[in-house]
Amino acid sequence: MSEVTQIISTIKRQLKLQGKTYRDVASALGLSEASVKRLLTSDTLGVDRLVDISNMLGFTLAELAQEAALSGTRLHTLSAEQEKELVSDTKLLLVAACALNHWTLADILAVYRLTEAECLQKLLHLDRLHLIALMPGNRIRLNVARDFDWLPDGPIRQYFRTQGLADFLDGHFDRSDETLAFTHGMLTESALASMQVELRRLRARFAELHEESLASPLPKRRGSGLLLALREWEPAGFTALRR
Repeated sequence: MSEVTQIISTIKRQLKLQGKTYRDVASALGLSEASVKRLLTSDTLGVDRLVDISNMLGFTLAELAQEAALSGTRLHTLSAEQEKELVSDTKLLLVAACALNHWTLADILAVYRLTEAECLQKLLHLDRLHLIALMPGNRIRLNVARDFDWLPDGPIRQYFRTQGLADFLDGHFDRSDETLAFTHGMLTESALASMQVELRRLRARFAELHEESLASPLPKRRGSGLLLALREWEPAGFTALRR
């Protein structure tokens, strides 16, 4: 696969991830939708166009090229079996969460009651799962793509629903840096689709801020949860009264 083909594949994957279409690209570039389709199905995409599309997707051209180069080897999801393996071992899941948040071995040992031998054993396990590569000096290199996610209805999501969701929502959400909001309305299909795009953008922005925060020392970073949910719904009591 040529470098341009890899970049085009990455562009298409990012468009899908961000809920954008060829029409959005055409609008941003001042082209027809047909022209965009031709550009993204050939190896003749010029540098200027690549820069424009990269910026539209929130990347520099260098970042997009790096993402394309690593996309063949980086993980975008785990298998259901791999996720099941993670949730079957609390310490393994803990070390995985820390590693994915760019903690070092020293960070993990300073905060959690794990011995160095235990932590290294879990890191080696994650290495075998290909989530990370344990490097010389016990440095941790992530093997996951920028758009890595857990399976939609996989063991990790199920674990969160059964063991984490109630605890998460049990907070008072009364601090200045906390928010719990709920709104309800009746939307058309096109409005719902637009709302889904906005939620994906918000999630992408959360990921960007996470990456920006990595420049600060660990004590200045706080583990934060953001819950996004959208579905057709009415209270069970209302449903019971339907004819």
